[in-house]
Amino acid sequence: MKTWHLSTKNTSYLFGLTDSGHLEHLHYGARLGVFDPLLLHEKMPDPTGLLLDEETKVSLEDLPLEFSTYGKGDIREAMVEIETADKNRVSDFRYVDDKVLDQPYAASDLPWAYGESKSIEITTRDETSGLTLILSYQVYERCDVLARSCRLVNTSDQPVVVHRLLSAQLDLDRNDLLWRTFDGHWAREREVHEKELNSGILINDSKTGTSSNRHNPLVILREKDCDEHRGVCFGLNLVYSGNHATIGEVNAYGKSHVVWGINPHSFAVTLLPGETLESPQAVLTFSDQGLNRLSSQFHAFINTHLIPRRWRSVPRPVLINSWEATYFNFNESKLMKLAKTAADVGIELFVLDDGWFSKRNNDLSSLGDWNVNLKKLPGGLKRLSQKIHGLGLQFGLWVEPEMVSPDSDLYRAHPDWAITIEGRKPTIGRHQLVLDCANPDVQDYLIHTFTDIFSSAPIEYVKWDMNRNLSDLRDGSHAHRYMLGLYRVLRDLTRSFPDILFESCASGGNRFDLGMLAYMPQIWTSDNTDALCRIDIQDATSQGYPLSTMGAHVSAVPNHQTQRVSPLETRFQVACFGVLGYELNLNELSAESLKAIQAQVSFYKEYRELFQFGTFHRISPNNQTNLTDWMVVDDDRSLAILLHFQDRAIANPTTQRLHPIGLDPETLYDFSNRPFDIDIGLFGDLINMVSPVRIKPDSLLHTVVRKMKVLHTEVEHGIADGKSLMAAGIKLKQSNVGGFSDETRIFPDGASRLYLFRKID
Repeated sequence: MKTWHLSTKNTSYLFGLTDSGHLEHLHYGARLGVFDPLLLHEKMPDPTGLLLDEETKVSLEDLPLEFSTYGKGDIREAMVEIETADKNRVSDFRYVDDKVLDQPYAASDLPWAYGESKSIEITTRDETSGLTLILSYQVYERCDVLARSCRLVNTSDQPVVVHRLLSAQLDLDRNDLLWRTFDGHWAREREVHEKELNSGILINDSKTGTSSNRHNPLVILREKDCDEHRGVCFGLNLVYSGNHATIGEVNAYGKSHVVWGINPHSFAVTLLPGETLESPQAVLTFSDQGLNRLSSQFHAFINTHLIPRRWRSVPRPVLINSWEATYFNFNESKLMKLAKTAADVGIELFVLDDGWFSKRNNDLSSLGDWNVNLKKLPGGLKRLSQKIHGLGLQFGLWVEPEMVSPDSDLYRAHPDWAITIEGRKPTIGRHQLVLDCANPDVQDYLIHTFTDIFSSAPIEYVKWDMNRNLSDLRDGSHAHRYMLGLYRVLRDLTRSFPDILFESCASGGNRFDLGMLAYMPQIWTSDNTDALCRIDIQDATSQGYPLSTMGAHVSAVPNHQTQRVSPLETRFQVACFGVLGYELNLNELSAESLKAIQAQVSFYKEYRELFQFGTFHRISPNNQTNLTDWMVVDDDRSLAILLHFQDRAIANPTTQRLHPIGLDPETLYDFSNRPFDIDIGLFGDLINMVSPVRIKPDSLLHTVVRKMKVLHTEVEHGIADGKSLMAAGIKLKQSNVGGFSDETRIFPDGASRLYLFRKID
């Protein structure tokens, strides 16, 4: 049996050629040593299934395959479905040849992973239609990641219509897996949901024109006893930013079948003779050591092989974004005051958000008219940027290139550039329409316009926003052509401006995907900056995406999305586990708060490379669902930081214990917590238990006492080796139960601490 064995550091992917010329999937999982692939060959052909021919007795319904097609007895979800000129949708692709590539294949119009990889191609052909299907496999050995894709070549003499060309298929001889998806909506992105993958069909997809906040492309399959630290799991994702689908089912013989790629819903691409249709890269990884290991493999792949080379392992600056500080109501003077304070506390990058162009004083008009509003900025972007640079800050800019307002000069001049359907009233989202990036004229306009803008002033950062889904699409290939057009724009601009740090945004995390990360090394994780919500959002996002990709900001309280009041230190500590920024009016804060922010920024800068590029671990404290612990460890395990976060305080609680992981068992560590000041006002009326005079809460006297008497966090300190710390854990000091002393840990709702582990030489 001819076989192909694709191996990474810890995994093996094995498939073989059947006598009938089909590609049989044999194994994906732990790395195999010396092994006879015939031991994994399917021995029990379905006795009731449809036979391809009497000689080979092959029935495709129950045979694990590398790809399924429609119409020859394989009744599972197809990976490929094509309609020929005679309206026939049956296809049967069989092996022709294979080759190992000296240079890994990369699509010309789609984002693609790069770097050292082993790559093979399998060519198959459907003799009846004359079509050719080429399967491509890339192996990223050190990351334990595989990538699959395919391309259909119309080697016939007639046009065909492609109704589905998915990227990958995974057939597993088991039916005991849970199907984990990451779902939600605006401001509550990537909520974790799980179902059993069993009889019937499960679909994780988007039909919004974006990868979407409804259903992220990331899917994880895990055994029921798999947790963060142990057990078997599979991770699937897609290097694509548009409509996607992952479809899973279990057949009548207990075999799991999963296909994923561009969403086949309403998909129809006409392929003329000689033309080729490429599918995006599908990414898959396997772990038999739990979900943390799975996540770290995804993280390594993204940081090493996907984000632009210019930004690989490059620390990201701490920024201040003007949006929640000013919204649309600003002028140059107001921006400079905010920037001056930002510089004083150590922030490195000032970002001017929406409202700097045309008549953009609200969200009702002007998208598409990218001329500077000289009433707000008399000297234009160039003078503002020069002034910002004069403070020692970098300058960044918000743009929303893909959108157009009906009330804009651009729309009045080119109404045909918007995605609409003649004779139908267009669907409006956030008072705007979408420019049709499938139109080459629109692509050229965007490239020319934003080349001029990005060249008009010293600009080091661009926030690329996209605030609505696609609608009113004209045909089955429109959404895909839109993505190809957008990728052309992004490819051109990022190549022309390699030193600009681009951050993708789509109403927050509506387009948090591998396709965008191939051009923009970080993404705005969510418009919801509430620390309690961000714990869940960032925790779920981390299951497939590294901390270096997650924009995370400290915002004002009450929070603008939830109206929740969280401690300033908690907002900062949660945001540390990402790319730190601030999004509030610094000039309205107290001197004490500004002093605290200055200390925060200094601390983050000191440990920024650890936060952004360290190995990240999610820790689940046993039987304490109101607690979340995260940990980052550097490459040589000489430094680590652990976040301990409490959702809801419990009266007279049991002892809380840290359970660090990822340390070097043989290394001796100095353990301590990061100290900070605590406002005595947190105690409210309890202050009168120790005050010689009655102090009314919120009175002038209360304010004076709060300024004069500052409490400090408890001190935790000890020395131990990594093995002991991981085996025994660390009991924390008792949290407040009514009294206070130097040994008390003040830990109310939404409280958190950072704990440091430093190697002792």
